[in-house]
Amino acid sequence: MSGILAMQLEQLRERFGDVQTRQLPSGTTLVTVPGVRLPEGWSKTSATIHFIVPSGYPFAQLDCFWADPELRLAHGGPPQNSAPTPIPETVEPALWFSWHLTGPWNPNRDTLSTWMNVVIDRMRQIQ
Repeated sequence: MSGILAMQLEQLRERFGDVQTRQLPSGTTLVTVPGVRLPEGWSKTSATIHFIVPSGYPFAQLDCFWADPELRLAHGGPPQNSAPTPIPETVEPALWFSWHLTGPWNPNRDTLSTWMNVVIDRMRQIQ
């Protein structure tokens, strides 16, 4: 694990607590952030969020994320741009969010915490 990735994972742990990582066969890193609080409008008050750090990180940007497979909107419907899809290179069931950055990724500025801000902002945009 690169020094930059290790440092940013530590910052993520300071913010979210029990952040876990697992190296995947492709050389990517699966990051799991349990207990992420969700705003009203969801079927749960918190969820576990997963995302993959590409091997070229921080120059390769993060893209998409996964949540608990049973997560739904409060009325029971699925969130927009989501589908039940296992996390790549695992057999873990999850709800995949096809969600992408709206602006450019800057490896000199953006971090894993930046990405978690994107995820949390997406969860606030209940649709």
